[in-house]
Amino acid sequence: MSDKKLVGKVRHYFSNINVAVIDLTANLKVGDEISIEGSSTNVTQKVDSMQIEHKSVEEAKKGQSIGLKVADRVREGDVVFKM
Repeated sequence: MSDKKLVGKVRHYFSNINVAVIDLTANLKVGDEISIEGSSTNVTQKVDSMQIEHKSVEEAKKGQSIGLKVADRVREGDVVFKM
């Protein structure tokens, strides 16, 4: 098992479009493998694309908030790790 690094927290989840708004505490880029975990959440996926204010970006920095298409339902307060 690889070391996991905390990269953010889910602030909001749009169930109709399967997009999570994540407040980043570390940099994240397209291609990274992430794990979103919570009391009833366990989603592992690759970052295929992310957006900041509706514009696609390849990389987001600590302190920014991103919109991320997620493979499954996540919940507010879930934590996001980079694998």
